[in-house]
Amino acid sequence: MAAAEPSTAAGSTSLPPLPANVEVTPVRTSAERTAFIRFPYTIYKGDPNWVPHLEMERRDFIDPRKNPFFEFGEVEFFLARREGQVVGRIAAVNNPRYNEFQKTNVGFFGLFECVNDAGVARALFDAAAGWLRAKGFTSVIGPMSYSTNHEVGLLVEGFNTPPAIMTTYNPPWYAALIEANGYAKVKDLYAWELSSSTPPPEKVARVAEKIRQREGITVRPVNLKDFDGEVARIKAMYNKAWDNNWGFVPMTEAEFDNLARELKQMVRPELVLIGEVKGEPVAFSLTVPDANEALKAANGRLTTFGLPIGLAKLLLASRKIRRLRLILLGTIEGYRRRGLDAILYLDTLRTARELGFEGGEISWTLEDNHLVNRAIESMGGKRSKVFRVYEKSL
Repeated sequence: MAAAEPSTAAGSTSLPPLPANVEVTPVRTSAERTAFIRFPYTIYKGDPNWVPHLEMERRDFIDPRKNPFFEFGEVEFFLARREGQVVGRIAAVNNPRYNEFQKTNVGFFGLFECVNDAGVARALFDAAAGWLRAKGFTSVIGPMSYSTNHEVGLLVEGFNTPPAIMTTYNPPWYAALIEANGYAKVKDLYAWELSSSTPPPEKVARVAEKIRQREGITVRPVNLKDFDGEVARIKAMYNKAWDNNWGFVPMTEAEFDNLARELKQMVRPELVLIGEVKGEPVAFSLTVPDANEALKAANGRLTTFGLPIGLAKLLLASRKIRRLRLILLGTIEGYRRRGLDAILYLDTLRTARELGFEGGEISWTLEDNHLVNRAIESMGGKRSKVFRVYEKSL
């Protein structure tokens, strides 16, 4: 277990006392990996809004042989036990590409789950901090599941609805556990609720159409028959469009290809849009059906006693998905502030309505990205959730 720290980065005088009967150890065996993956069921039992990940997906996510993040990154997984019973988990993350790109020297914590006990939480944070400190990092940021290219942030507002696909969910009291252990807010991220039945303001639609005609902008759906080519085009735009954003780190070829393969299983090509000017791809948006509506029915497993019960439930529920998540919308430098984002929003809304989707979530946006946030509000978006990222000096 990591040694006690004398004070917190947030300015308070003391940390919660370390419980004498709690032991934190790194995950090493197959049984411990299973315990790490399944522990959230203890925390969320009876919570109607929690959506468990598929266990097979989580196994791949933490497996260095399966997840391309581990080609350059390093993660140590920890379990906390009290009298032999698992009471918490955490991951300490070394992401050298992030530090190289952002010119920082930070480590990360992620995959945090814990009983409502600040002392147990401290034992977990101490273990992660000790591992990161030994790597030479000067501060720790989290929660992040490895980077901002995955799940990021702690839910601090919006506990009344289930999470959208690839977003976080946690009990309301996690914020108190994290803050009691010396972590302070570094950034808030917003999620927005938008109904496809709510027409956009007439002026916005009229101006967007004028821009479309004047600039010679064409918008087309992704062509899945040219999947590799489309992935290459979107990959190039992605790494250009977000390069100045807080927390951004470019994906490697292997990471992007792996994510594309995962998303291909759930996308509706009509909702993955590429904006072109004179045939050149300069903007894109990625909107997917909210597969969490189906994953909830599977309850984390595709099979039970060898029978594909979870798979059958998932497939049945998939037919009833009526919500979407707009995950990405970006424009490359040189074409921003020219109305492309509004055109993509409007085309997505119209297509969603035509396909029978009721609406969904736009997430996430940075709290200080006022231009984008105002644009979403102008389309009728209402802020529905807030995810918080914390930092602490090591």
